[in-house]
Amino acid sequence: MKKALIITYYWPPAGGSGVQRWLKFVKYFRDFGIEPIVYTVENANYPIQDASLQKDIPNEIEILKQPIWEPNNLLSFFGKKKTESAGFLNPNPTFFGKILQYIRANYFIPDARKFWVKPSVKFLKEYISKNNIDVVITTGPPHSLHLIGLQLKQQLGIKWISDFRDPWTEIDYFHQLPLSKKAIKKHHQLEQNVLKLSDAVLVVGETMKQNYQPFNKNIFVVTNGFDGEVQDNNMLDKKFTLTHIGLMNADRNPVMLWKVLAEILLENTDFALDFQLKLIGKVDDSVKNDIEKFRLSKNVSLIDYVSHNEVVEFQKKSQVLLLIVNNVPSAKGILTGKIFEYLMAKRPILAIAPANGDLAEILNNSNAGKVIDFNDEISLKNHILELYSQFKNGNLTINSNGINKFHRKELTKKVVEIINQITT
Repeated sequence: MKKALIITYYWPPAGGSGVQRWLKFVKYFRDFGIEPIVYTVENANYPIQDASLQKDIPNEIEILKQPIWEPNNLLSFFGKKKTESAGFLNPNPTFFGKILQYIRANYFIPDARKFWVKPSVKFLKEYISKNNIDVVITTGPPHSLHLIGLQLKQQLGIKWISDFRDPWTEIDYFHQLPLSKKAIKKHHQLEQNVLKLSDAVLVVGETMKQNYQPFNKNIFVVTNGFDGEVQDNNMLDKKFTLTHIGLMNADRNPVMLWKVLAEILLENTDFALDFQLKLIGKVDDSVKNDIEKFRLSKNVSLIDYVSHNEVVEFQKKSQVLLLIVNNVPSAKGILTGKIFEYLMAKRPILAIAPANGDLAEILNNSNAGKVIDFNDEISLKNHILELYSQFKNGNLTINSNGINKFHRKELTKKVVEIINQITT
């Protein structure tokens, strides 16, 4: 078997979407002749933990762990949660908060995990010299992990694949960071160095591929996916449920949706009795405030993070699944991992996103749902009423097609083909 060394920050007991991509690839690698070795952190402070994902780790695989020092840990001394996600940057920080954000943005490039690079390179150089490793794979964010792969490539000449679960300088919150011109230039230079020296680059969508092709022609789209059986579910919620799974930060706050729902609730008595919105996962205060502002609270259930197994059940039972893309300059290329698990649930998907983006292409091609553009209130209202009418008539179903190519095992097969291509 060929040996692949996967360098990842997120690994069980980490929860959330960041851990699942390479956990699932590792799960199926042996089926296609690849022996995975995982290198990860020993003492990470994960914002979310999910013990249920442990079951997907293959038996007897080698997992290497090394400690990491994270300056984010110091933030707890200043009253800031050290596990805070970058996607939840405070839009109205205190003066001291602004100083911390500026330091974080300009002195920890590409991110606060940069201090793991040097000790990791030292440790892995010795490990690789004693073991027959065919390919090194780095996955980001955090994108500092790509610098480990970059240095191993430069010093050992080993084959290297960089995997971008999210873009680097085009990530949704990059424009929010208080970056100096010098820092922005450094981010772009590091990103380009990684792209140029990678033997192959994996991305999750076509827009990312197009953006990265000027720096490397060997770029492959390997989307995220789902891992389970696709099947219709007869045990649906009794109410007309609209369910959103995952983080909903300020950039993802769909004010247009709240406005439209408030209008329908006022105009349609039956809808007011039947409708329930479920927000499962961390929700920004701006979202909660707008829900109050539009008087939606009695129709909304806020549910904290639940295990992945429970998420799957929520998805299968929901009448409609809600997907919101961040309204940011890079929105066209945003392709969240949850879309693929939504496909597995076989429930109608309502997405608020660019009508010409990567997400819209997948939903349109699979006939799995509808994308409404960010400012199209009329279409949004009409579509919700159409879905509700189908619910009342007992025929709210979806006939999606061509989604088996997004199964994690099929996607792993694609990754193995790329590994074989660069290592033969």
